[in-house]
Amino acid sequence: MDIHEYQAKEILARFGVTVPAGGLAYSPEQASYCAREIGGDRWVVKAQVHAGGRGEAGGIRLCRSDVEIMQAAADLLGRRLVTRQTDQRGKLVNRVYVEAATAIKQELYLGLVLDRASERIMVVASRSGGMDIEEIAAKSPDSLLRIVIDPATGLVEFQARELAFALSLETGLVAKFVRLLRGAYRAFRDLDA
Repeated sequence: MDIHEYQAKEILARFGVTVPAGGLAYSPEQASYCAREIGGDRWVVKAQVHAGGRGEAGGIRLCRSDVEIMQAAADLLGRRLVTRQTDQRGKLVNRVYVEAATAIKQELYLGLVLDRASERIMVVASRSGGMDIEEIAAKSPDSLLRIVIDPATGLVEFQARELAFALSLETGLVAKFVRLLRGAYRAFRDLDA
């Protein structure tokens, strides 16, 4: 799928996955307006291009004021962002996504893929999340957790709970994780992703 982050979040929200409040902007003024609409005191301004590694390339900025939001948007819009997934020309940033900043205690990796060997949807997860899952897979492939989903039953709740426990999630987060994973699975399945 070739969609932007903001589009993916809109899709996931339709399937019951909780996503941070956010808004799309095509100018620094719109970015500032989005932040005021969201509220709070910290926001993230993110370049919307079809390439991974945006954070490492300076395409994601944490902002604590209206001035910082306007400056981040002005710096990113119209710029060519070069990441490890682009060529030297990079990708032109035509829009930014402004969202509420969230405190991150731990990053996890969670993905749904079509496993060609079993011809089924597979959930892949890791306690070592972040931006470079390829490096994690190469250095410690045993750290990747996998669940194959039976198409006759779909992702059942106990599988999602088992994965939450395997990821060592706090007890209070297990039910939220189950809702997140089941929503992501329904989006993947129903939209033939």
